Amino acid sequence: MHVPAAPSAPDGPGFFLSFEGGDGAGKSTQLHLLARWLRDTLGREVVTTREPGGTTLGVELRNAVLHGEDVDPRTEALLYATDRAHHVHTVIRPALERGAVVLTDRYLDSSVAYQAGGRELSAAEVEDLSLWATGGLRPQLTVLLDLDPDIGRGRLTGAPDRLERAGDDFHSRTRQAYLERARTAAADGRQPWLVVDASRPVDEIQSEIRAHVAVALGLAP
Repeated sequence: MHVPAAPSAPDGPGFFLSFEGGDGAGKSTQLHLLARWLRDTLGREVVTTREPGGTTLGVELRNAVLHGEDVDPRTEALLYATDRAHHVHTVIRPALERGAVVLTDRYLDSSVAYQAGGRELSAAEVEDLSLWATGGLRPQLTVLLDLDPDIGRGRLTGAPDRLERAGDDFHSRTRQAYLERARTAAADGRQPWLVVDASRPVDEIQSEIRAHVAVALGLAP
């Protein structure tokens, strides 16, 4: 299956940003700090969401894929793609069409990093599956919070899910897959990425993200 890459800008006047990175990198923290700034300072409507689990169906799929019985890599990839298709159709595209800023904790790059890099499926096939599921929708900016997996896992609390239990080699491959995607995206202009050292203080990271978002929204030179 081959799906041609769509332009990064979605239909409608909204703005679409994804946060990516390994477990414990601080995606949720940075997402919510950015959402508050966009609402309180810029007066924008902001929709915050996540994958998997950004819809009622997504919550069920999240429980199945992260906390249910073990499944093979292809089944796992299909479950994530199912969640993403429904998520885009019911949450992301409607918000973008009415002019909202959509911030998602994980999107299709997570699937490529985890299912292709971590599970060692074909990166092209995993990406094409997600592009088909979403009608080619890509973020206008992807923020990668890059962190040593050992440090990230040390920040986690609670019982680990299936991916968090996957082992050191899996998480190392996932991190390298993310960095390679950021590198190749910058080289071919397919999708803007911001790679941030997530070991730095929270406020420093947020300032860097805001500066890039301001430029992306046309608010700064």
